[in-house]
Amino acid sequence: MLWTPGQILKTRPYRIDTILGMGGFGMTYKATHLQLNYQVVLKTPNLSLQNDAEYANFVRRFIREGQILAKFCQNAHPGIVRISDLFEEKGLYCLVMDLVVGQSLYNTVQQQGRLPDTEAVAIIRQIGEALSDVHQAGIVHQDAHPGNIMLRPNGQAVLIDFGLANELMPTIISSRHPHNPAFAPWEQHIEGSGKPTVDIYALAASLYYAVTGQVPTASINRHFRNEALPPAKNFGVKDWVSLAIEKGMASDPQKRPQSMQDWLSYLREPIPSTVAAVSVQLKSARGIDYSHLRDLLAAGKWKEAQQETHRCLLENPQEKGYLNGEYIKNFPCDDLRTIDQLWVKYSQGRFGFSVQKKIWLEVGGKLDRETECKIGDRIGWRKGGKWLNYTDLTFNLQAPIGHLPLSLDGYGSDLGYWWGLPTLMKTCVRCNI
Repeated sequence: MLWTPGQILKTRPYRIDTILGMGGFGMTYKATHLQLNYQVVLKTPNLSLQNDAEYANFVRRFIREGQILAKFCQNAHPGIVRISDLFEEKGLYCLVMDLVVGQSLYNTVQQQGRLPDTEAVAIIRQIGEALSDVHQAGIVHQDAHPGNIMLRPNGQAVLIDFGLANELMPTIISSRHPHNPAFAPWEQHIEGSGKPTVDIYALAASLYYAVTGQVPTASINRHFRNEALPPAKNFGVKDWVSLAIEKGMASDPQKRPQSMQDWLSYLREPIPSTVAAVSVQLKSARGIDYSHLRDLLAAGKWKEAQQETHRCLLENPQEKGYLNGEYIKNFPCDDLRTIDQLWVKYSQGRFGFSVQKKIWLEVGGKLDRETECKIGDRIGWRKGGKWLNYTDLTFNLQAPIGHLPLSLDGYGSDLGYWWGLPTLMKTCVRCNI
């Protein structure tokens, strides 16, 4: 028996508002907590399967979904839906999850048509970073298709529905291998594979859908019937995005990148070769010699260059060893431009204030804490919803684009207590950097 709108549960103070969806294994409802007056999503096993011989396995899988999501609740991840309760109502288990206000990637493309490459890549990168953490926890999602990628109005992408997720293993021993036919690789169809490459395929297929507006050719038809997948570049998609899709959707799972981070490395726009050829004039309105910073960057000594950058920013007799917003607002444009151009040149366009400014504008370009958190997520200063310590930064070219530099020496400091990158970005706008 389905729960109906207006029904009040006995075990918990929830009123059913609407039925959100009915899947093969689960039912989802929007409900209101009567005492706290806020809305949530309730999820239960699909009662239509009660007569199925494997119903007990479905229930165990459902409870397992709650246990999986609980792993990420202590350190809440912005890209993973949060669970707050698991209870039983008249023999029916129920998960209580956050209501993600927004719409799915699938519906967004259905309504708007294919998305611009940069917008689609930004969404998929967020989910990819979330799945990377999921994989590190020993879990494969197995259903990362556009219908399970929710988009909040602020641009945050959230992965939902961990009902098919399982511990990392070569195969899942079951008589049923659930999947979304258009977005699951053939080995999941046939063998029930539970390797991370399953999620890589699904996410690459989701990117294909987002940038082309077309549902990809089913993998089982590609693998066994030699049906072609029309290349994404045929739809006007940039070559590097098309290549990332091709790599992630390789029919042979051994030819796909074997980790999510490896695949995400393809979702970085190539740097024009002209960048390295740019000659940087070491201009300074403050009489600072930037030759040592240049030499450190040319040698690829990124951590030492970070420390030298901080020293150069503070080489002022009136400063006390730290930066603040008022100081950086009035920082000379010549000096800021010299530091930026050196970082851009020797990182081949991966690092620099101008690189960070571009990302800041992409996430809203505002001077507030929310924007600061968004850019922190994008450039790798935050992970799992928490700011990293300075000692946890990545001082090499494998770091996320825009990861360096930061205007802080901060040995052991929590980046969350910094005065804020957006203030520096505003100065870059003023200086046309």
